[in-house]
Amino acid sequence: MNEIVAVIQSIIMFIPALIANSGAVITGGHFVIDRGKKFFDGRRILGNGKTLSGYLGGIGIGTITGFIIYLISGAFGYALGTYGNVYGALMIPLVMATGSLTGDIAGSFIKRRIGIDRGGKGGLLDQWPFALMAFLFLYIFERSYFMLHYVYLPMIVILVIVPPIHRAVNIIGYRMHKKDVPW
Repeated sequence: MNEIVAVIQSIIMFIPALIANSGAVITGGHFVIDRGKKFFDGRRILGNGKTLSGYLGGIGIGTITGFIIYLISGAFGYALGTYGNVYGALMIPLVMATGSLTGDIAGSFIKRRIGIDRGGKGGLLDQWPFALMAFLFLYIFERSYFMLHYVYLPMIVILVIVPPIHRAVNIIGYRMHKKDVPW
């Protein structure tokens, strides 16, 4: 039972990494990161879908979401394995959201290199890079938190649930006319 609770807590505390991508879609559209430039292979580095406003907006939304989780969990008296204190409640979600969006950019970079255009289906390249990079950033910048909450089972569960969550959110974004494609 304790392991199930720990996994659920870890998922809840990972929400800033998950929500950052939606935040990027909502706030994006301004200041294309690659400025229209092409890589040496002749393809766009990232494409028009990766913007500075989306990157920074998504990080901000992810960080604020993490702080709200911290406040809600404290109001109900739950530690939730939370971020510990106010500093952690800001820094850990900031690290997760930054890693998440950096992973999303890395996935786009790889998709361009293998010839998948913006909006093209990339399978797990659309779904896992943001989660994996969020884990990597946590490991690098908040290692003790990562080791306490995401080693083994919680990380595996998150990687299993990310694809259907990602798909559902993209369908919603598509129906709201925020995304060009529902994947």
